[in-house]
Amino acid sequence: MTKLSVNINKFATLRNSRGSNNPDVVKAAIDAQLFGADGVTVHPRPDERHIRYKDVYDIKKIITTEFNIEGNSQEQKFVDLVLDVRPDQVTLVPDALGQITSNHGWDTIRHKDYLVEIVGKFKTAGIRVSLFVDPVIAMVEGAAATGTDRIELYTEAYAHGFHIDREKAVIPYRTAAVRAAELGLGLNAGHDLDLQNLAYFAQNIPQLAEVSIGHALICDALYLGYENTIQLYKRQLQ
Repeated sequence: MTKLSVNINKFATLRNSRGSNNPDVVKAAIDAQLFGADGVTVHPRPDERHIRYKDVYDIKKIITTEFNIEGNSQEQKFVDLVLDVRPDQVTLVPDALGQITSNHGWDTIRHKDYLVEIVGKFKTAGIRVSLFVDPVIAMVEGAAATGTDRIELYTEAYAHGFHIDREKAVIPYRTAAVRAAELGLGLNAGHDLDLQNLAYFAQNIPQLAEVSIGHALICDALYLGYENTIQLYKRQLQ
């Protein structure tokens, strides 16, 4: 079954808005595990507007499931953090400084030399590497040439197209997934997946190892409860 990694950035956003420790981000990670999540994802950014670097160290102490750290490896502070914490997986995302949220994948052809170097650095440290990419065959093939273990398909376009023509929306992702499997790449996915579109995506994407979901899941948890929401998302993946 496809694994669910819960991105807890939004807990940190809410905490930071008041300057205290409520909600407790570490407790959010502990509870995600208790409530059935297969992993915990964090995405620290240079301005620490949500997850702080200290949070990453604190979560590492209590993590019992898979720990996935997302971020821009072109920031040396991020590279140092990942190499120090040694999570199970690092997901490399080509964010610009100050970017609100991730909105595009790597150009794995243009940045091949850089990606080969940074992927190798993390793999040498025993960390599984995933590259955030758009569902474009050339980008998938370029990712394979970097030596990465996995790719994470950027699913915003699928989410936007789902309510218009879900079959048309999923086709590029299914095609990319098939090519990834042919190249020996593991497959993750994330961005704007929710309770409406997740099941159809998972049913149509072969060998989908993991989805990372934060914003929609936390929004649903406000109404449905954190534990119940995690279980509802897990059911979509069965």
